[in-house]
Amino acid sequence: MQETIPKQNVVLKVQNLKKQYETLTAVNNISFDIIKNEIFGLLGPNGAGKTTTINMICGLLPPTNGSVKFIGFPDQDPKSLIGYCPQENIFYPKLTCLEQLLFIGQMYGKPLQLLKERSVELLELLGLKDKMNTWASKLSGGMKRRLNICLALVHDPEILILDEPEAGLDPQSRILVRDFIKTISKRKTIILTTHNMDEADRLADRVAIIDHGKLLLLETPQNLKKTVGEGDILEIYFEAHNETAINQFIHKVTLLSMNVKKNINSVSIKHQNIIDHLSSIKNMAESGGLTISEIKLRENTLEDVFIHLTGRSLRQ
Repeated sequence: MQETIPKQNVVLKVQNLKKQYETLTAVNNISFDIIKNEIFGLLGPNGAGKTTTINMICGLLPPTNGSVKFIGFPDQDPKSLIGYCPQENIFYPKLTCLEQLLFIGQMYGKPLQLLKERSVELLELLGLKDKMNTWASKLSGGMKRRLNICLALVHDPEILILDEPEAGLDPQSRILVRDFIKTISKRKTIILTTHNMDEADRLADRVAIIDHGKLLLLETPQNLKKTVGEGDILEIYFEAHNETAINQFIHKVTLLSMNVKKNINSVSIKHQNIIDHLSSIKNMAESGGLTISEIKLRENTLEDVFIHLTGRSLRQ
């Protein structure tokens, strides 16, 4: 399930990517394209192959087979095209926030004056301007996380890879980082890995779900929620218990290929995008002599899709 993408919009092409460690296949012939200025979510349980895939994209790990191609940057070193913020914070404890950024930027050969301007801008955007002269080791956990995002961006890469960017952040910091990601996605391509399904749903234009090294699905969050999993859940509560009328109602709904569960004074119905059928379901109940006291709707979530595809068993 993957729409056709115009070739001129593709900036990164992953083809038949595989990583084999003796008897373990960590990544198994994964292929996908990433579009310019999209937020691409890479989702999967622990051990699914996300980090291995990211390491091969970054050039930190050679693939056993397959390729990673950057489209439209013939004269640039692929490593300079990528900014990588790993899941674990990495910094120099006895350098200030500003010194960290200047040091990393100079490693990429960027002019010092340009780096100073960009570093101050990044620190301000991520709420760290008043900490620019503070040692990184003195920052809170959330500040260290935001500093690592700055470090990934200081050389102005075309593609930003964020591994669990909201890990360890308080609600205010999460909103700040989320808004920042949305803003920079207007001029950069972002690859996002996360276990937070709400985060992926809010941010990602498309998500790839991988498990056991294989690509299971690649689609927009909206299309995945409409087509994968058991669907939306509609709970209808009745004012009085009318056994015969409720059974007749359940029979009618079942004929529509919907999953129906009978409760004491209510009925739970599961179906893909059930909100489109709400009016007809309500009419069936009322025409059968049932009086509805309350209706509750829980739409299918990206987490529902994820669990449906990867299962409920715990991963190490």
